[in-house]
Amino acid sequence: MLTPVLALVCWTLVVWIWMYATRIPAMRKAKIDPQSAIHPGSLSSLPANVRVVADNYNHLHEQPTIFYALAFYTHLAGAEGEATIALAWAYVFLRVVHSFMQIIVQRVMLRFMTFALGSICLIAIAVLDILAL
Repeated sequence: MLTPVLALVCWTLVVWIWMYATRIPAMRKAKIDPQSAIHPGSLSSLPANVRVVADNYNHLHEQPTIFYALAFYTHLAGAEGEATIALAWAYVFLRVVHSFMQIIVQRVMLRFMTFALGSICLIAIAVLDILAL
């Protein structure tokens, strides 16, 4: 159950690298002083293809916190089973797909469907944990 946690942490770090690999050159090209980034929204003038990477990085710190909590609970409670592990891997896979949908494909409804499927995985893990009580 903890290996999918490690996988999602690693994916988040990949997106962090991706974010700065696109943001720093874009800031240089736009002649944006890094100090001006102290204020929220100060980088909104960057191209959309640069901003979506940062948006996705932020998203990887929102709903996945529920995943992390569930994964640790499931592991510590001894409620790991084939179903919960499969759901955890499915969630990680869907988060990676969500990243590509947001950053490359840029189709909101496809991204939303991926997000919704991931949410269903979390609900299913929570239900299995409750049933294991």
